Amino acid sequence: MNLADQRKEYQRQTLDESHISANPVEQFANWLADAQQNPQILEANVMHLATVSADHKPTIRVVLLKGLEDGTFVFFTNYESRKGQELAQNDAACLNFYWDALERQVRIEGKVEKISAAQSEHYYNSRPLASRIGAIVSPQSKPVAKDFLEKQFEQLSQVYTENNLPKKPENWGGYRLLPDYFEFWQGRPSRLHDRIVYEKNDQNWTIKRIAP
Repeated sequence: MNLADQRKEYQRQTLDESHISANPVEQFANWLADAQQNPQILEANVMHLATVSADHKPTIRVVLLKGLEDGTFVFFTNYESRKGQELAQNDAACLNFYWDALERQVRIEGKVEKISAAQSEHYYNSRPLASRIGAIVSPQSKPVAKDFLEKQFEQLSQVYTENNLPKKPENWGGYRLLPDYFEFWQGRPSRLHDRIVYEKNDQNWTIKRIAP
């Protein structure tokens, strides 16, 4: 089918200001719970993370939300990866969640900062052993041969066992995004989608509807 001819009519639900939370984090948690309970959505915590380099080039990739703590959004990665380097140069970032089965999308903007080493270590130690070894082996975002990764993984799998667990690498850990902007999008018929925006003003949130 020609891409220009593809159409989908969105008509599952509506989004109205009179039926949303005054707090966008609470509203997000409600929508996330809906997505987690929907059997058609395999990973409700999948999100796109957009960052910008020092020379203003944007990049985007899929990562996993691993915590919704004190109103912040927590994820983990290699600090020396491309996204880690870009966040070190420019702490502004954007998250985007899209739940096709619910015809919903959430866009979240804000500043990103590292979480504490203790928090990162706690999460690292909760991961399966193979994932811990993978974090050690991978020089994320660097050129590498596939055989190199597999050999390194195999070698370290002989070293580290459930009785000899690895320590968290210094170059691996968590970030949290401190949001100052939310947009909740609900698909609607005739492309008249509902879009509700929350913007932070000091410690308060203002709510407005914007055109689709």
